[in-house]
Amino acid sequence: MVKTIIWNRRASNSFNFIIKYLQTEWGDKVTQNFVIRTYQIIELLAINPEMGSVEHFEKQIRAFVITKHNTLFYRIEEEKLVLLNFFDNRQHPQNKSH
Repeated sequence: MVKTIIWNRRASNSFNFIIKYLQTEWGDKVTQNFVIRTYQIIELLAINPEMGSVEHFEKQIRAFVITKHNTLFYRIEEEKLVLLNFFDNRQHPQNKSH
C-alpha cells in the first residue's frame, strides 16, 4: 500500500486533455463516468500498486487500462504512487511516452 499519490505534469496535462475532449464530444455524463472510474482505479492501485502490467522493467513503469481507449502509466517509488501519463490507446504504440 502506498501513502502518497503524485501526479506528474504529463499525467495531469494528459488527464485534463481527456476531460476537455470528453466534455466537448460526449458531454457531462461520459466525462463524469470517466473521472469517477479513473479515481476508483487510482485508489485500487494505491492499495495494490502491483496490479498493473510491467511495461518497462528497467524504469519500473507499470500500466493499467482505465477504459478501452485510455491507459494509465505509473511507477511505484518507495511509498509513493507516481502517475506518469494517460495514453490514448488509439494512437500508435511507438508513441507511448513514459
